Amino acid sequence: MIHLAAQYLAAAGISFLDEKDDDSHTNLGFDTKNGFLETWPLNEKGGKLALDYQLFSLHWINKQTIETTLNLDGKTHDEIIKWITEITKNLSPNKSYKYNLHYELPYEKITDGFIFSKPQVNELNKMLSYRTIAQHVLEDVVDKMKMKTTFRIWPHHFDTGGYESFNSDNNISVGCGMAIPDNMINDFYLYTAGYKGHDGIDISKFEPLTIGNWMNEGFKGAVLNMKDVDETKAKNFFNESIEKYSVL
Repeated sequence: MIHLAAQYLAAAGISFLDEKDDDSHTNLGFDTKNGFLETWPLNEKGGKLALDYQLFSLHWINKQTIETTLNLDGKTHDEIIKWITEITKNLSPNKSYKYNLHYELPYEKITDGFIFSKPQVNELNKMLSYRTIAQHVLEDVVDKMKMKTTFRIWPHHFDTGGYESFNSDNNISVGCGMAIPDNMINDFYLYTAGYKGHDGIDISKFEPLTIGNWMNEGFKGAVLNMKDVDETKAKNFFNESIEKYSVL
């Protein structure tokens, strides 16, 4: 439900922002204080569309103030589209809101009559806690390691992720973040993956991690299941795994 609801924000970026080659116009910020996913500012006044985890609602935010809210529980896809279209009708003289995604999601295609239902409170709290831990820790890692990347939520795979080049001479780069349950791990997990050019780096000769595990089949990198992970454990995981690549 949260992944599907986030697509309304991605569609707003597609509708109103200039297209970027890396698709970053669609990605989302995460407000750890309020527990919101947010679009980039969609106009010069800083208007944003936001998804509130705990309330399972969409907010229209203007100048840091919530102007109007739509509770998603029990709403149809068509009702949500009409609400967003109405609140954004004066956003641009030559652009309008369209729900037109250019990527496939791992769910059946949403229809006009699809009805949203609010997830259980404990599930919402768990997802919110995981996003908050990931965002806080990754921002701390960026600061301590003097990295330039920012961490955003990418609506297709719905991971919190960033990407950093470490050694331009050796063409070494690292991607890291938090992923949602997938075919590799059936739970939320932290990850770090190193690349030489476009190829994943073989980690078979790396020393075992103090926390987390290396994987070398298909996905090449480090993973840590989010269950029972606090910010201290997450920091240790990222600092140790990223350091392995930064010195190559």
